[in-house]
Amino acid sequence: MTQTPSFKTQFLQVDGMDCGSCAKTIEASLQQLPGVMEASVSFATAKAKVLYNPEILREAEIINCITALGYTVEQSDELKSHNHSNSCEGEHDHNHDHVEADVSQKLQAKVGGMDCGNCAKTVEVGLQQIAGVLEASVSFATERMQVSYDPQQVSEKTIYDRVKTLGYTVEQSHEVKPHNHTSDCNGNHDHHHTHSHDSDHEHLEVASPQKLQAKIGGMDCGSCAKTVEVGLQQIAGVLEVSVSFTTERMQVSYDPQQVNEQTISDRVRTLGYTFEQIGEVSSHQHTHSRDYDNSVSKPTQKRDPASWKFWINNRRGQSVILAGLGLVLGLLTQHLALPIWIARAFYGIGIVIAGYPIARAGLFELRLRRADMNLLMTISVIGAVILGDWFEATLVLFLFSLGTTLQVFTFGRTRNAISALMDLTPPTATVKRGNKEVTVPVESIQVGEILTLRPGGRVALDGIVISGSSAIDQSPITGESIPEDKEKGDTVFAGTLNQSGFLEVKVTHTVSDTTVSKIIHLVESAQGSRAPSQQWVDRFAEVYTPIVILIAIAIALIPPLAFAQPFNVWVYRALVMLVIACPCALVISTPVSIVSAIGAATRKGVLFKGGNALETAGRLTTFAFDKTGTITQGLPVVQKVYDLGKVSANMVLQIAASVEQQSEHPLSKAIVAKAHEQGMELEAPIKFTALPGKGIQANLREQLYFIGNQRLFLDQGICLSGEAESLLAEIEQLGQIPVLIGTNEGLLGAIALSDGIRLEATEALRQLRRVGLKRLVMLTGDRTAVAKQIAQQVGITEYRAELLPEDKLEEIQLLRQKGVVGMVGDGINDAPALAAADISFAVGGIDIALETADVVIVGSDLRRLAYAVELSRRTVSVIQQNVVFSLVTKGLFLLLGTFGFVGLAVAVLADTGTSLLVTANGMRLFKTKTVKD
Repeated sequence: MTQTPSFKTQFLQVDGMDCGSCAKTIEASLQQLPGVMEASVSFATAKAKVLYNPEILREAEIINCITALGYTVEQSDELKSHNHSNSCEGEHDHNHDHVEADVSQKLQAKVGGMDCGNCAKTVEVGLQQIAGVLEASVSFATERMQVSYDPQQVSEKTIYDRVKTLGYTVEQSHEVKPHNHTSDCNGNHDHHHTHSHDSDHEHLEVASPQKLQAKIGGMDCGSCAKTVEVGLQQIAGVLEVSVSFTTERMQVSYDPQQVNEQTISDRVRTLGYTFEQIGEVSSHQHTHSRDYDNSVSKPTQKRDPASWKFWINNRRGQSVILAGLGLVLGLLTQHLALPIWIARAFYGIGIVIAGYPIARAGLFELRLRRADMNLLMTISVIGAVILGDWFEATLVLFLFSLGTTLQVFTFGRTRNAISALMDLTPPTATVKRGNKEVTVPVESIQVGEILTLRPGGRVALDGIVISGSSAIDQSPITGESIPEDKEKGDTVFAGTLNQSGFLEVKVTHTVSDTTVSKIIHLVESAQGSRAPSQQWVDRFAEVYTPIVILIAIAIALIPPLAFAQPFNVWVYRALVMLVIACPCALVISTPVSIVSAIGAATRKGVLFKGGNALETAGRLTTFAFDKTGTITQGLPVVQKVYDLGKVSANMVLQIAASVEQQSEHPLSKAIVAKAHEQGMELEAPIKFTALPGKGIQANLREQLYFIGNQRLFLDQGICLSGEAESLLAEIEQLGQIPVLIGTNEGLLGAIALSDGIRLEATEALRQLRRVGLKRLVMLTGDRTAVAKQIAQQVGITEYRAELLPEDKLEEIQLLRQKGVVGMVGDGINDAPALAAADISFAVGGIDIALETADVVIVGSDLRRLAYAVELSRRTVSVIQQNVVFSLVTKGLFLLLGTFGFVGLAVAVLADTGTSLLVTANGMRLFKTKTVKD
């Protein structure tokens, strides 16, 4: 029997980190150790978590890896190491010698006030920042929170208070007691739960709701999506339904004890639409399919309506051709004065072929007690036939079919942002297994395996480079046109293109959890979301259509019955009114603009999480910025080199850089980079020694040098002169980090480093002012002197310093009293402030940003903020144009139709033509350009 590998999780306290870059450096080094499955380091909590195989790697090797980088390590008192095994067989092997009882407790609670999944993530992040909280999971769908915590460090009250501080309500459900594994554990865990309840409180087992995601085909407009929603909501056991015409996606939440997937799919097909299951909704899961059908609504449809093949090879095109053929032959027969029954036969063929799918959909609408364009069009055509106007009945159906075909094709082009992303990742990849390279499906590749990438190939999965160097084209993900050089320790994303060199990459995310998969999930959700303006239009349409139908009935009956008017004339006018009654153009006016804008933004590396965020960005009056990692790079940069008169400043830098060459500390890298920038030749150090928490020492030729902080020199018994003390005070007053350089005889000089300002920060702020945002505020937990210096450098006049996370939250609330506020941060330690703003922008790591913000700036280029604002304003303007145009057009033709100035054919042309025009107007958003400085 093969023994299942046993894994161990080690929690360590890491001291000596100066910024988030230190944490990234440690994390990258740990992930390269053999046997490490997962490693994460937090600068905010000074904690490291490492999941590893103890048969391959020892704890001492992990600690040595960190100390070699210049940091101090000790095992965390908060969290002891845990052993993970997939089997528990009574007798524990040597990997289980050290077993500690799990003293953690769990609680469950109901969290109220959440509006979306982002709210749930905000609560999770907020709770995970509490010392003693081991794990937090919050579900927006069920409004349930589960927290695992150490009762010796944190109480239930503290947890509840944090949730309330974030702006949500909390109601305790019950506490989940820990399950202790004893030495008698034999692999068969019989869990006997005894529940003690009061007589009036019965414990009920409720099945967890399941979610189903599917592609719905055959929808012509937003009304079709509403039909599917209403039809499914009538099924017992269906809890929630969301259908998006724009993305052709349906999501259903249902109780599996009452209804199954087959019943749901059958109902959709009964309503006259196609159903293609994508699968149960999981964490950003997307299937890789290369099989495309001929539906014109498919976003990946490449054929152009100008090509005859387009009309031959799909159902809609065939219906248009046959209806047109019947129309022409019937008209020709009438022109040749042949018997009328022959012309009507040709017209009838056209009516049946083009009208069957419309009538079928209309009958389903009638069963649901709804009236959409299909039902209204069916009634109008039947009425025209009864009145004897076969030509106009056929012409109406031909024009309607032609218009909807072009409309669906045109709308499908707005979905290309998603289809382009889905085609980025290859279905297979080459991995190293044993001594061989094998090509396997990407779905079979696990975290920790090694990918081999050759020039010209696309990266299949997210990972970290462990060998080689190359230029990577990241434009599909980040929007950056210039390839980025990648080497050992750098991150690469699935879907990017390897241009020049050979790389070996350690996989960090499976196919369902890659960055591009998360982006696809986000864009699909965003394009399917209902913006506030769309919600208003939907409510208006629900009232408009019944009113116009009632007017049409009145027109058909009142003049003939009350005033002895010709019955045929007024019934015909009523039929015209029915065609005008459907608000297709109005309903489609908002979603087409939202889809186009989100697709355009995705191509530029700006990800909106829905129509609400897109509209809100256009109303912004104030931008609040976090400092570290947002305005600054989060990486140290040499600001100035000081000498104390014994050697020159250039010599101080050269000595420091020569000694620091062998260190992986971010400060060391910054010093070496500065020396290289000035073209200095560096010597190779001898007897290099890292002194954790203090600095380093090494020999250059025969001279011993010390480089580090003040503590290092004090421990070596090297006294600092008054001049040196004054220099240190000056550097610290500027908010910079001093690195001292000296020998046993005394201090030679110092190098001042600080977090470098982003190269584009100043330009980005100028662009924001150019688009009308005058109030720009910086919020930081750093000292006032540092905040003042950074603000002056980038041109910010307002700043708040020395703020705790809760202080930032309060500042955001104060700013909101005077306008609409957008908060820009990295999504890590400023989650409460991001959640409190009217709209949040994240410019940090993609993984974190995708979960914590309303808008994600992929690639962290601040200049895209101005583009996002400008695009939002243009989107709102286009939506307003579309809505006004649709309402004016409908009103005009209602008036003309009432007095008999338009016929059925003109009414159909007006309806489909308006829909095409608002679609084309919305697609103009694809051409929105970036703001120039």
